[in-house]
Amino acid sequence: MVRRGLVAVLVIVGLAAAVLAVTAAPWWWAAAGPFLAAGAVGTYDVTQRRHSVLRNYPVIGHLRYLMEAVRPELQQYFIERDYDGRPYDKDTRSTVYERAKGVADQDPFGTELSVYEPGYEFFTHSMAPSPVPEHPPTVRVGGPGCAKPYDMALLNVSAMSFGSLSAQAILALNRGAAEGGFAHDTGEGGISEYHLRHGGDLVWEIGTGYFGCRTSDGDFDPDEFARKAAGDTVRCVSLKLSQGAKPGMGGVLPGAKVNAEIARVREVPEGRTVISPSYHKVFSTPRELVRFLARMRDLAGGKPTGFKLCVGSRRDVLALCKAMIEENITPDFIVVDGAEGGTGAAPMEFVDHVGTPLTEGLTTLHNALVGSGLRDRVRIGASGKVATGADIVKRMIQGADYTNAARAMMFAVGCIQSQRCHTNRCPVGVATQDARRGRALDVEDKYRRVARFQRATVHSAMEIMASLGVRDPASLRPHMLRRRVAYDAVSSYADLFTWLEPGQLLTAKSLPVEWHRAWDGADPDTFTP
Repeated sequence: MVRRGLVAVLVIVGLAAAVLAVTAAPWWWAAAGPFLAAGAVGTYDVTQRRHSVLRNYPVIGHLRYLMEAVRPELQQYFIERDYDGRPYDKDTRSTVYERAKGVADQDPFGTELSVYEPGYEFFTHSMAPSPVPEHPPTVRVGGPGCAKPYDMALLNVSAMSFGSLSAQAILALNRGAAEGGFAHDTGEGGISEYHLRHGGDLVWEIGTGYFGCRTSDGDFDPDEFARKAAGDTVRCVSLKLSQGAKPGMGGVLPGAKVNAEIARVREVPEGRTVISPSYHKVFSTPRELVRFLARMRDLAGGKPTGFKLCVGSRRDVLALCKAMIEENITPDFIVVDGAEGGTGAAPMEFVDHVGTPLTEGLTTLHNALVGSGLRDRVRIGASGKVATGADIVKRMIQGADYTNAARAMMFAVGCIQSQRCHTNRCPVGVATQDARRGRALDVEDKYRRVARFQRATVHSAMEIMASLGVRDPASLRPHMLRRRVAYDAVSSYADLFTWLEPGQLLTAKSLPVEWHRAWDGADPDTFTP
């Protein structure tokens, strides 16, 4: 209402000046012209549905686009900063925006990357590329204990809660998922009506606060969980152990943001600060964890059940594997969240110094499951700055079966990374509970962008795989991805990392020293400090 009122004032002042110019003195046109022009621009801004910035900031919002046009490098300030203040890859951000808008992401010049800088990665293409499949493959998620397997897309919406995101953003993401046939992770904030309205497939994430299935004192409520997990759109259930941006740390939702709607969804008191513990009450050992996962799967009627974590020590991962073997219980999926993953708010020390990066986390988990003889029973998802087709293929080479994206999906619904997530003053209505700001995000426009982005990015991944001579992700191999380790030296992933053979940990033959020590020290009845 405020923005419309200001536009109305501009129009009224302009008309008044025009009347004075006609009836009193012509020099009033000098005032009437600018006011009428500004009023016309403002009227267009608040009624158009393509640009959320202009809907929230009519007239003055054009300064952003003007400065980008005059000095393109000013985009660095507006939309290329990571949540922790580091530069975000311009090409990646541009690719997401162009694909979301349906614009061909073709570059008329060559790469702008420093191909001789250590860390540069590239794929080794085949002299006999394969045809690009007409339809992208999906990944069947569901192990021996699963009664209702789910076919997961290669790229899905990663965990982002209602409360962190606005109702309009959740609606756009879920409708985009329904349109494109991919999954939408709810985040740990519970299932809201906005997750259900358009019928997109859901991965219901349960965190340490057990929001949406908690007792009055914050414990897990099995009956409430079973009731909600039975919903038709809930395709998988996931237990969140840790988050890449702040592993080992719980979340805090200030009481000022806990309005009646969020309180109802999370089943917490309205207006009271909500603190998610850093640990789970339902388990404290690897063995208890896998038993609880089996219980969750039973309560969910046999739907795929897994967990998400930022990988810590190799020994902890192997302790989990030993527990799975001894209990004969395996999750249907495990999502690895990399330390480079983003969040709306986290202490800088955690962002910069805690948690394992996604590459190391993926290869560790993949090899642990392979060496334990469990890999064929568990699907692995990868989450952490996945935004392009190249990202998808890299993560699958490193051990993932599918990927999830959060930041890129936020870009698709209009995020400009103003870094105001924690203030409730997101200028484009993505990360806010301010109803006025949220209304600037037009769901009809943005859900199409989400679907277009996912479709184009998966197609890009299929094109890259075809260039490697691969028709199916299962045929990807570590030697197909290479990294420059020095100006004059390149190594393939086959050489950079140790890759275990199926069941190699069980026979303990020819084990690398680091794996041998970790396997011997892993205890299914304790997590190491």
